[in-house]
Amino acid sequence: MKTVVPCYYHLDVDVSPERVAQVRRILAAHLRYWNLDDLVEPVCHCAEVLLHTIDEHAEDKNTTIEMWWTGRHLITAIADNDADLHPKHAQPGCLAHIAAVSDGWGCCATGTGGKMIWFSRRARAVERAPLVPIRPAPSLRTARPMPREAPVPALAGSAPTSLLTAATADARAGGPEGSPTGSVLPACL
Repeated sequence: MKTVVPCYYHLDVDVSPERVAQVRRILAAHLRYWNLDDLVEPVCHCAEVLLHTIDEHAEDKNTTIEMWWTGRHLITAIADNDADLHPKHAQPGCLAHIAAVSDGWGCCATGTGGKMIWFSRRARAVERAPLVPIRPAPSLRTARPMPREAPVPALAGSAPTSLLTAATADARAGGPEGSPTGSVLPACL
């Protein structure tokens, strides 16, 4: 069985209307990188709704977004530092929508006096199918022609030319008697 590697992503951002779409694309890219394509739309939509709420109601726009992939669950948490922002100030239906889309959600206080809203989605780790090697298509093999008979320059200078010419003549004539191959190379080669 293939084991799943846990993943973590952390992003600090100052929320503004133009940054919300940017953060959505960043989160979607990380989810696709983790092979969690089926979670891109629900997770990014919930994060987008929470970021819009923070943009509208919070005085301190500094926000932290974290995602944890455990192999079975993706947990997304969005925290802000605004002590005055409570879940009751959220857009109408915001938390109800998160509760409907996620497997679980919650809210807790942070050490800085703010709050963190988290939600989780269950997903199956994508099993990658092993690559099966493809056999090459059969091809017709063509016989290569025999090389031309030409003197080899490296051998022409190293052995006496009379031996080389004699060996070549014997090969053309069918070789000396008793030679199984029909050619004999000089003993000095």
